[in-house]
Amino acid sequence: MIEVDQPALLLEVSGISKSFAGVQALRGVNLDVRPGEVHCVLGQNGAGKSTLIKTLSGVHQPDAGEIRWLGEKVTISDPVAALDLGIATMYQELDVVDGLTIAENIFLGHERSTAGVLHARNANRLATQLLTRLGHGEISPNTEVGSLSAATKQIVSMARALSRDTKLIIMDEPSAVLDSEEVNNLFRVVRELTSQGIAVVYISHRLEEIRQIGDRISVIKDGRSTANGLSVAETPTPELIRLMTGRDVANAFPAPVPIPADAPVLIEVENLGLRGYFEGVSFSVRAGETVGLAGLVGSGRSEILETIYGARKATSGQVKVAGKMLGSGSVQAAVRAGIGLSPEERKSQGLILDEPVFKNVTLSSFARFARGGLLNERRERQAARDQMVALELRPADPDRPARTLSGGNQQKILLARWLVHGTRVLLLDEPTRGVDVGARAEIYALIRSLAAAGTAIIVVSSEIEEVLGLSDRVLVIGDGEVLSTTNADEIDEPGVLDLVMKGSAA
Repeated sequence: MIEVDQPALLLEVSGISKSFAGVQALRGVNLDVRPGEVHCVLGQNGAGKSTLIKTLSGVHQPDAGEIRWLGEKVTISDPVAALDLGIATMYQELDVVDGLTIAENIFLGHERSTAGVLHARNANRLATQLLTRLGHGEISPNTEVGSLSAATKQIVSMARALSRDTKLIIMDEPSAVLDSEEVNNLFRVVRELTSQGIAVVYISHRLEEIRQIGDRISVIKDGRSTANGLSVAETPTPELIRLMTGRDVANAFPAPVPIPADAPVLIEVENLGLRGYFEGVSFSVRAGETVGLAGLVGSGRSEILETIYGARKATSGQVKVAGKMLGSGSVQAAVRAGIGLSPEERKSQGLILDEPVFKNVTLSSFARFARGGLLNERRERQAARDQMVALELRPADPDRPARTLSGGNQQKILLARWLVHGTRVLLLDEPTRGVDVGARAEIYALIRSLAAAGTAIIVVSSEIEEVLGLSDRVLVIGDGEVLSTTNADEIDEPGVLDLVMKGSAA
């Protein structure tokens, strides 16, 4: 293991180990963080990053090892103890509470009150100050969080972390739901925080982000530290990939497979609209074709997928699958017609977290495994196990609760579900969100193989490069309308952004 010792530490983690029901999640992990630095933690899905985060935030207690804070050994017994020390955590999956206002979310657990009387006006004023600090002073603190986009919910989560006397902020995939402009704003905030001496532990699978924002890097593989405190500027990307994966990985998009000239149209979207989100969206996708929706967060991309899938009821237009009209606003009808959706928010919209993996995989295909009204769980497990092996889902235990898997492996559960179902039209919303560099290549290859087998695919991603790299054709979406439709090899990322900006100015 590579070690680079440095003085003046805010946090020092030595030899931390943690196991769950005999599964070793951490095996002697080391980490040290200095005041005012951005310390990046890298590792594949399942490497142990989430367990490390939860140990530092007081959710889990380590089985062995030592944590020192400002030079003194500490026990972080629960999340409140972490906050009292000055450690705040922003989790990858949004942890805001729908039904409460922005201000109520920001001060949840440490409300502005005296003798049990809430001071709403004071809370709103302080919330506005925090939102302004994050570059979003235009957002009303009285806004109900459930009405916000995923990107804005992320801002609220950041404001909550800043609402306490924080010395260290752990950011788990903070840019996963942000577009390029929002990411730049995130980096501005991070630099402001570090200039004030606040340290940031930054976890991301986007290696290009590490180059822009990080000072030092630590790498975890299979629960072990493979590098600690490397210089971002002096460590080449191929070396980081080798430390993460144990092998060299080329993060390239597989070559597209030619679409047969006689390939039938599997899905037709005609003048589709959802009042307040998008209007007049029309396109079709043939068997074996991948169509990408490119645009900024809030442009209506995800809402288009959700409306096609029936999770939202269209206010105009229609959808046809294999020439047959699809009833609007019915997920059941969409699934019966052969449409599958992997949603942006997999935990809240796609998975039943406390159910085992095999039940999540077979959720849309129960009829296949039923006889006489009873489910054959042996066959369910076998179908799930086959897909787990094919997708390299780790750990390969079909009875493990979905909640206990890493974010990338949870994404694979959703893909496995639709592979078992035999979906003809696959809707992918942020298919590699929170997925590491090694697993990304696997998912890209899987998407390409599904297309080659005749699946019609519609993909949405905040990474324009990903949309262009996976798609045959691209629809550029801006302010709820289609600004352009073109072949993916005839446009680049600057071209997409130029269309979006011109559309916004029109």
